[in-house]
Amino acid sequence: MRLIKTLRLASRDYAHEWQMSGCFVLALAAVLGPMLVLFGLKFGIVGGMVEQLVEDPENREVRPVSSGRFDLDWFGNMARHPDVAFVVPRTRSIAATAELSSARSSRIVRSELIPSGPGEPLLPADAALPDGLNSVVLSPSAAEKLDAAPGDTISASVTRRFAGSKQRVHVELSVAGIAPVAAFARDGAFADVRLVEAFEEYRDGRAVPELGWRGDPPAAQRSYPGFRLYATSIYDVEGLRNALTEQGIEVRTKAADIELVMRMDRNLSAIYWSIAVIGLIGFSLSLGASLWANVDRKRKELSVLRLVGFRTGDIVWFPVTQAFYTGLFGWLLAVGIYVAAAYAINTMLADQLANGQQVCVLLPEHYALALAVTLGAAVLAAALAGFRSARIEPSDGLREI
Repeated sequence: MRLIKTLRLASRDYAHEWQMSGCFVLALAAVLGPMLVLFGLKFGIVGGMVEQLVEDPENREVRPVSSGRFDLDWFGNMARHPDVAFVVPRTRSIAATAELSSARSSRIVRSELIPSGPGEPLLPADAALPDGLNSVVLSPSAAEKLDAAPGDTISASVTRRFAGSKQRVHVELSVAGIAPVAAFARDGAFADVRLVEAFEEYRDGRAVPELGWRGDPPAAQRSYPGFRLYATSIYDVEGLRNALTEQGIEVRTKAADIELVMRMDRNLSAIYWSIAVIGLIGFSLSLGASLWANVDRKRKELSVLRLVGFRTGDIVWFPVTQAFYTGLFGWLLAVGIYVAAAYAINTMLADQLANGQQVCVLLPEHYALALAVTLGAAVLAAALAGFRSARIEPSDGLREI
């Protein structure tokens, strides 16, 4: 009951001296508000850059610089690597093309064939994938020229010179889907690795029994000149590059761009937290000194409370309660300042941003963290005043009567 009465008296006193209480709140908001705006800008700008890096699968791609010889065992080992999200063989570039035609279009489109498979990073997670020797996913450019839509049937043909004559074969393909524009900007088709291999085998004069194409017997052991490989995340690209370099495989990645953004994030975080710590320490000392002076000013009233039966622990809660109110109301006012400033900044730069993108933004957990830190700093600052109030004796009030 004494604690409840102490909290009630502290609350009524805080409301009675609203001018002084308001000054404490304004002082806190003046420090916390700009800090929220700074962090919102840091999180919005750098966070947006990191999000673009994470969402763009091209930033996770690891490309070989030159041709090599990679067998199926090598691909099996890489597929089991914890940093690898997707890896498939790539045939020779000159062999990975086909002439596509459609009954709806008079054009013949020479398209690049992109070896693909389950987990294709350039296609949406819920998109249809090419499966087997009879389906492809067209790029938007190729689909437009062929006037093809998902579910349509197109024809693919390849030629070769074999046994002294020029030969051509055709295969009917079902359009499983249309890739996004960002996936492949040129004329192309995502195809099952087996279909791309079949075209290369045919061009090399070998037989493809699955499609009824005649030729020399297939090679006993197949190797590939290249690969398509994507890391699990942008943070795994550098480690994967180092692992391949140790194997003697020279690769090209966007690790430098990724490291630049990460370094920017670290540097801005260090600067922000330095400013935040200095600001919080300064405000805590200021609030603590003000509460100390407030306790001295109300020394007589607090001693009377001791005289009527309130214990030392009960009196300590007096400045702590008022500091809690200052932290809570100061946080609310600072959030209001941030919301107004963020709206102005985002509106001002709306024409220069993509749809839905924001330069200054905070997440709900950021507000919660700011509230926790603010209340914690305010309560710790009140410990100075609490220490002072604990030293007040009941006799101090009697001497002043």
